[in-house]
Amino acid sequence: MIRTWLLTSTTYGTWLPGDRRGFVSTVKEDSGPRVRHNVPGTAVDADIPGLRQSARKLLKCPPILLNEEQAVAVVHQFRETAAYRNWQLLAAAVMSNHFHLVVAAEESIPSTILLRDFKSYASRALNSKWMKPASGTWWTESGSRRPLPDERAVEAAIEYVRHQPNPLALWIASDNNPERGASAP
Repeated sequence: MIRTWLLTSTTYGTWLPGDRRGFVSTVKEDSGPRVRHNVPGTAVDADIPGLRQSARKLLKCPPILLNEEQAVAVVHQFRETAAYRNWQLLAAAVMSNHFHLVVAAEESIPSTILLRDFKSYASRALNSKWMKPASGTWWTESGSRRPLPDERAVEAAIEYVRHQPNPLALWIASDNNPERGASAP
């Protein structure tokens, strides 16, 4: 059985705990225990300036922003990883501070493995051409892994990826196109 996922991850330092856009992290609720607000469909934590400031101080290097050449290399590596693992990459968009993937794989493969492998092999590709960042990583620790329950959700996710604002590299399987920025090279 095949399951399709929308995977998203950010580059290192670009979306910190405490961010006003919302975040998932372990936080202390009032005087109670530490909890992690990561249950799908429930509110996430947002806009905790002190936590954001504290997280910023812990960064090992400035936030990482990819350029177009790096983004194209990442999409190329995503395609290679999917082919090697026998996964079906349906769409990929890489922006300066995050990426989105729509990928189908055997249901037995956990989404954590999918995201881990895509990020790991993309990091190797980046490290081979550009210096490994001082943080030791190009990416944040985890990311979003949304299961797509039916064909309509898969098509909607592909269109979501296709219409990302200002992608540095974009690849849609149904378009049979090369990695590209605003237009094919």
